[in-house]
Amino acid sequence: MGFLINLMEIKLFAATKAFIVHDGKILILRESNKYQDGTNVGKFDIVGGRINPGERFDESLLREIKEETGLNVRLGKPFHVDEWRPVKNNEQWHIVATFFECFSDSDNVILSEDHDKYEWIDPKSYKAYNLIQNLFPAFEAYLKK
Repeated sequence: MGFLINLMEIKLFAATKAFIVHDGKILILRESNKYQDGTNVGKFDIVGGRINPGERFDESLLREIKEETGLNVRLGKPFHVDEWRPVKNNEQWHIVATFFECFSDSDNVILSEDHDKYEWIDPKSYKAYNLIQNLFPAFEAYLKK
């Protein structure tokens, strides 16, 4: 398998992800089958996405938050950086993501079509949810900060 991946062109993406905090809880969203780039249908993720070329990282994250949740938030500090390498449509992707703590005064979420459910969870109980595995290190980093 490693040999085949070496023959593929690797697409590199920078991404931002948000731990949106409201009353001590973190917002998670479940990916719907309508998400065009979806690889985790039925699993919970946090808000965020790839940065468009030429876009500022903070503007990218605020845009993603507004598109996916309708929330207006205050960006906090980054607390974790991670990477993952999914294969999507026979393409090897390499995604490097920076995780930010963000703060919302509202818990009134308006989901986009990319997600079909949301929950505000106690970050200590993240393992009780059907989360995407690559979020586990980010939750551990969040709990240690």
